[in-house]
Amino acid sequence: MDTTLLAVLALIAVALIFDFINGFHDAANSIATIVSTRVLTPGQAVVWAAVFNFLAAFGFGTAVARTIGGGMIDLSIVTSAVIFGGLMGAIVWDLITWWLGLPTSSSHALVGGYAGAALAKAGWSSLIASGWTKTLIFIVLAPLMGMVLAMLISVLTIWLFRDFLPRRIDAWFRRLQLLSAALYSLGHGTNDAQKTMGIIAGVLFTAGYLPEFTIPFWVIISAHAAIALGTLSGGWRIVHTMGSKITKLQPFGGFAAETSGAITLFLASSLGVPVSTTHTITGAIVGVGAIKRMSAVRWGIAGRILWAWVLTIPASALIGAIVYETLVLVFGVA
Repeated sequence: MDTTLLAVLALIAVALIFDFINGFHDAANSIATIVSTRVLTPGQAVVWAAVFNFLAAFGFGTAVARTIGGGMIDLSIVTSAVIFGGLMGAIVWDLITWWLGLPTSSSHALVGGYAGAALAKAGWSSLIASGWTKTLIFIVLAPLMGMVLAMLISVLTIWLFRDFLPRRIDAWFRRLQLLSAALYSLGHGTNDAQKTMGIIAGVLFTAGYLPEFTIPFWVIISAHAAIALGTLSGGWRIVHTMGSKITKLQPFGGFAAETSGAITLFLASSLGVPVSTTHTITGAIVGVGAIKRMSAVRWGIAGRILWAWVLTIPASALIGAIVYETLVLVFGVA
């Protein structure tokens, strides 16, 4: 087996490890609301979310994968060392924030780590402005969309069911939350698994195993299987932060948050924008809490999360650059 093939297989393995950690780290996004409202137990919720993470492999396109794989970094400068540095930047930052219980973005950790390694190799000319512009816009837009949609859905729900007994409303929305959680997990799988697909396709293309930049079906299935397995393993530290520390949720609030998050993710995925599922659902949860009263949101926790969001891209970029430079110094690869 030649060294090029070995390097490709090793990078694919690291990419799938990142995908697993992504699912593990972001399990809270899919299950925190439905667990905190006690519609499902944590064990039931991760199985529910993992199934729909995997089913997202069928029929939701690869627009985000194409953006990640060839729309943000100039492929002419991409090497195995750049890809490895980018993946390690994302993996290390994800594990740090998981340990601290912070719901940061695996997506932004990946693009940050990838950019940091590319900058270390070729400077600012390695970045493709158009791909970064829409990604940076959606860093702000996705949580705002999640928040506004959640507020609208909450207000509409309260108005439509204003004459019903709270017990009846609770019973109906416990059932509806199964649907909204499934939709959110489909959106989560659709957007997040595609980021790993883009990286793997980039590996295959730059190594000459793909004549043009396309996403093979086996890559799609592998990425969705990895993220589903990661979700199945759960990320309980972050579940606690998302599900109970930001605001207290009832079933109708969980339904509003998950539905608004799903709408935002499907829209972004159709546009090929790699958004943060974490930011999206956090914005939605804040929107649900703010409908009750502004004091229902624990703004100190929200502020701590916001600082973690701000730091994610530069921190993962720094780690990615350090890993790349280490590879150059120790192994002489570039």
